[in-house]
Amino acid sequence: MSSAKIAINGTSATNGTNGTAKEMNGADLKKLKNANPPKVYIGSPQKEFNPSSNDSLDGNQSPTESGPPCCVEAYSPYNSCTYELIESVAQFLLDRVSIRPKIGIICGSGMDGTTGCLADALTDSTSFPYETIPYFPTPTVPGHMGRLVFGYLGDVPVMCMQGRFHYYEGYPLWKCAMPVRVMKLVGVTHLLASNAAGGLNDKYRVGDIMIIKDHINLLGFAGNNPLMGPNDERFGPRFPAINRAYDVNVRRMAKQVATEMDINNITHEGVYSVVGGPSFETIAEIRMLGALGVDAVGMSTVHEVITARHCGMTSFAFSLITNKSVTDYESYEEPNHEEVIDMGKQREPVLKEFITRLVKKIEDDRDE
Repeated sequence: MSSAKIAINGTSATNGTNGTAKEMNGADLKKLKNANPPKVYIGSPQKEFNPSSNDSLDGNQSPTESGPPCCVEAYSPYNSCTYELIESVAQFLLDRVSIRPKIGIICGSGMDGTTGCLADALTDSTSFPYETIPYFPTPTVPGHMGRLVFGYLGDVPVMCMQGRFHYYEGYPLWKCAMPVRVMKLVGVTHLLASNAAGGLNDKYRVGDIMIIKDHINLLGFAGNNPLMGPNDERFGPRFPAINRAYDVNVRRMAKQVATEMDINNITHEGVYSVVGGPSFETIAEIRMLGALGVDAVGMSTVHEVITARHCGMTSFAFSLITNKSVTDYESYEEPNHEEVIDMGKQREPVLKEFITRLVKKIEDDRDE
């Protein structure tokens, strides 16, 4: 395998004005000041920066100076991103935007498309395609566009992940959750995460919203946790408590928003379980999860919330029920990703208003 390269020593740029969006140009985005060599994992997704090429996001010629080559090492579940590396990524972003968000949002499957999505509702926005952010993974799943957007949701400054990374794509869990630590060092105090999930609870219908009050971390039961490996106390303690991972105060605000929007009939509060994927669950597995008290199941979110809590961030998450999990051996129904995307698109207006109102309540609560 050849070594990938990344350019360093960048210049700054400002965000858009007058409600317009600005996407950073390739020459600016392919630089990072005083960066450590990134690590490319054999057997996991990677990207290659070629600073000597003439291609860029806006047709500008890329810089000719190249940074140090990546070191290549065997894939490992253990986090090899140092505090200093995460700090350099955060500084890379802060040098290029004037917005200083306190709320970070992760848009799940079907909720981050190119039309009508939450990120497109941001004003005075600046967007960073993931492939232009040093050390960031690149999503490979349909329905995950792959941009980090800074802007205003209403009058509240936020940063929004338009698409996330999954364990089943080949990334270790710490890499999936790495952007949460970037958010922390950017200055974010509250994480709001959404996902698409299969409904197990008989009372749930496709299109319902489930506020997550707790989770069952099946990946963690199997010995796979985003906090595995050496711990850096600058992020958080070696053994963080997760029993209050989903903030009760923000959950209360979310239920108030549901009442204000008159959507109590489609809003629930329940337990979410994460599985590895990418295959959907068997009937026996779904029945087991139901017996354990799980209301909805998906392939994300838990490791992001664990990482956020480790960093001392306030966390909130909800699931859009995009399909009913099959529990009958006589059924010929099969879950599929297309229905996930379709339901996400159908619920975009409701979810956009739901998150916008919740963000406003959180900001008002912070100011009190």
